[in-house]
Amino acid sequence: MAKARKDLRGRALKKGEVQRKSDQRYMYTYTDPLGRRKFIYANDLTELREKEQKLQRDQLDGLDLYAAGKATVNDTFDRYMATKFELRDSTRNGYLYTYDHLIRDKFGFKKLVDVKYSDVLQFYYYLLNDKGIALGTLDSVHCLLHPTFQLAVRDDIIRKNPTDGVMKEISKKGGKNRGVRHALTVDEQRTFMEYIANHPVYYHWWPLFTVLLGTGTRIGECLGLRWQDLDFEKRVISINHSVVYYSQKDTKTSVMRVSLPKTEAGIRTIPMLDMVKDAFEMEREAQKETGENIQVLDGMSGFVFTNRFGNIPNPQTVNDTIRRIRNSYNAEEVLNAKKEKREKLLLPHFSCHHLRHTFATRLCETETNLKVIQAIMGHRNIETTMDIYAEATERKKQESFEILASKLDSIF
Repeated sequence: MAKARKDLRGRALKKGEVQRKSDQRYMYTYTDPLGRRKFIYANDLTELREKEQKLQRDQLDGLDLYAAGKATVNDTFDRYMATKFELRDSTRNGYLYTYDHLIRDKFGFKKLVDVKYSDVLQFYYYLLNDKGIALGTLDSVHCLLHPTFQLAVRDDIIRKNPTDGVMKEISKKGGKNRGVRHALTVDEQRTFMEYIANHPVYYHWWPLFTVLLGTGTRIGECLGLRWQDLDFEKRVISINHSVVYYSQKDTKTSVMRVSLPKTEAGIRTIPMLDMVKDAFEMEREAQKETGENIQVLDGMSGFVFTNRFGNIPNPQTVNDTIRRIRNSYNAEEVLNAKKEKREKLLLPHFSCHHLRHTFATRLCETETNLKVIQAIMGHRNIETTMDIYAEATERKKQESFEILASKLDSIF
């Protein structure tokens, strides 16, 4: 049996209680409904235990409100999150970020039992039309609210889930294709990379974008690559972790951390294409002049990509760079096309994740084994792979019919 801890006066301490040696203050550690570690401090043990009792009363009051049907949507969501013990830190922080920014300060104050189907539908359209969020982001909101209300249904607080069928209704009214990520075409992809390679300012981004387009990795997986994850002899890349930014609500700042990939399927090895190998070697040669990545993150070092400060680049910085490159190219292309009297080829709005989708599309255009595609992409569900494959093959089918049409025209 474990020996009970005691304070400096020999009094036994309960679980979670500790007396600090540095200043002899007492501290109680507990986990809040969001799964975050919290602390209570006091100058003496009596004061600490009074605070502990108040905390317990507050938690029980919250339970009473929930049981009596007086809880808000926020109260119920926090209760739902407290049941999700298996979530990775990156996933939990992503859920909280979405909820806090889009739901908590408005819809979240509604009393749970008063929320109707029409309230949810109206709120979703508000997010789409007034806040201007993409349909994919709305789907993330729905994936938080639906299980929150479902928890209340299972606890017999409400009879029906008011979010049931809302997303289907929105899709039926023309929102189906809104916010869907589409891959770059072959011409757009080639144009983007050639513009970077020949640009006097943006050329040093060529290795990073080549790796993104040549591996299909998520941006966090790509920026988290270390030299030891690359096997140039066997020509494979090991994807075994990711770097993510956590938003700290208390300080309103973000911190970078190492995390496991998004899903278990994300831990994988992928082939190293010739152009990707060239990109890595080019990056290594460039860093002999500009300096290597010196950042140590959660005990890891030797990261492949670096910014001018010797640290891992911020994913948002990469997306901002894509935007600047796109705007710069399009502005030049408008003038050049007019001067040369030809149709202009403009680049669409896209982000790092579109580059992953572009790689997946090129892969689907050449590979028919869905399991191979799923393994390379690190998709948890085969349905995700099938959706991309269907879109890619539909485009190829259309191209084939256009070629056939031209041949038939010449015959008839």
